[in-house]
Amino acid sequence: MKRLKIANIPGDGIGREVVPAATDVLRTISEIHGGLKFEFTEFPWSCEYYLEHEEMMPKDGLEQLKDFDSIFLGAVGNLNLVPDHVSLWGLLIKIRREFEQVINIRPAKVFKGVKSPLLNPKDFDLIVVRENSEGEYSTIGGNIYQGEDELSIQNAVFSRKGTERAMRYAFELAAKRKKHVTSATKSNGIVYSMPFWDRVFKDVAHDYPHITADSQHIDALSAFFVTHPERFDVIVASNLFGDILTDIGAAIMGSIGIAPSGNINVNGKYPSMFEPVHGSAPDIVGKGIANPIGQIWTAKMMLDHFGEEELGSTLLNVIESVTRDGFLTPDIGGRYSTREVTEEIINRLKISDKKGDIKSTTVS
Repeated sequence: MKRLKIANIPGDGIGREVVPAATDVLRTISEIHGGLKFEFTEFPWSCEYYLEHEEMMPKDGLEQLKDFDSIFLGAVGNLNLVPDHVSLWGLLIKIRREFEQVINIRPAKVFKGVKSPLLNPKDFDLIVVRENSEGEYSTIGGNIYQGEDELSIQNAVFSRKGTERAMRYAFELAAKRKKHVTSATKSNGIVYSMPFWDRVFKDVAHDYPHITADSQHIDALSAFFVTHPERFDVIVASNLFGDILTDIGAAIMGSIGIAPSGNINVNGKYPSMFEPVHGSAPDIVGKGIANPIGQIWTAKMMLDHFGEEELGSTLLNVIESVTRDGFLTPDIGGRYSTREVTEEIINRLKISDKKGDIKSTTVS
């Protein structure tokens, strides 16, 4: 039996509502498939924790997390309690950086039953591979002087190791999909880092002759995400460009509430972390209407990461059958609660099992 130890960090806001929902789904999968066992441990780290302890996580927090197989995060942030730069850098970004989660992946696709704002979305199905450790989000820089002479410098840092690592991940991913990688660049305006990015992309593409490779400037690429998203398969982008593109991807799906993501450690030294894109959504906390699909689709990505891709595909198919049949939360035009949508997914997973659709690569 494969036993997987998962560190649950519900965090803030609706994270405390959708993480339990997705955990129930994973427990159902575990019950259905006897060769897979999840062991969940919950950590209370959040903005409320910060108010009591003056830190987002204990000083030995990373030590507590390092031996888990994965981290399942809900949301971080509550501006009414803690400034964003304190909450994010004290928990989410701290985990990403110190656990060397150097790749961020975020899929976007047409979801059956969810209305895209695009007039004709044409069944797009893409995934953005975002370099997650350096680029425009480096911590190198500073501020000097005051008044009209005040000066702020932010250095974007691109290493060949980090850039190539993200690109190779993208090509390997494309080999399992539609065999097409697009590079997001801006070498006609950013004179050092982006020509360097282009050179590395060309070098890496040479090693994958069976994969179609092309480059698009980020401004045009952002427009094509809206006008022709069906053209794309895997997009590889720097930290900033990837951040922007993935929010566009969530928007053209119809709701940020269904968008998942994974922060991937590729060297096996530390656990990867999986989180939905939507944030803590303080305006709907406690109303029971938070969309659980972002967190549940995130659970699907975690299954894929563990090599349980057939189980992940079954879960995604079940989620889509639920949305197709109109079991939607209010953010995507429905009237169902968090619990009702979750229970429908769980019930359909059980029905799929009776039909023999639940499969796993795990050997019992």
